[in-house]
Amino acid sequence: MKWLIASDIHGSAFWCRKLLENFEKEGADRLILLGDILYHGPRNPLPAEYDPAQVAAMLNAYAQRICCVQGNCDSQVDQLVLDFPIMADYALLNHESHLIFLTHGHTHNSDTPPGLHEGDVLIHGHTHVPCFLHKGGVRYMNPGSVSLPKEDTPHSYMSFEKGVFRWKDMDGCGYMEHEPW
Repeated sequence: MKWLIASDIHGSAFWCRKLLENFEKEGADRLILLGDILYHGPRNPLPAEYDPAQVAAMLNAYAQRICCVQGNCDSQVDQLVLDFPIMADYALLNHESHLIFLTHGHTHNSDTPPGLHEGDVLIHGHTHVPCFLHKGGVRYMNPGSVSLPKEDTPHSYMSFEKGVFRWKDMDGCGYMEHEPW
């Protein structure tokens, strides 16, 4: 199974469209969204083609293939226009004998981790900066931001297939790869 993992769309129809084009091109089975889907937030500029209703409509077409956790800019009212659940602020997935903890990153991250064990993986967004960090036997990963990247990083996402995480820019070009186990 192939996952495409993304965070921080922030209501950008332009970048959401590009993300979904990559989802199709990659032949991914699931789209994992790490929060901050529709609203740009008070600290962020308006992203390209800011249109939360259009983003909701585009994502709703993939509702059966989306797993989404709640970000700090997501609200209960967002759920009224989305056909897939924005779950709690985290979700747990098993991959072989490892736990993958999915979260937005505003609460749990490498500085404030939940109770994880050696070999587990925490994947989060929120910072808008892609990263891979190995700390205390746990891997921390961030796909970066779909629409509002920071620190001169590209608009990006991650893919996960056969135990390998790959970071890619929105042109689908890889620039970082890790096997976490």
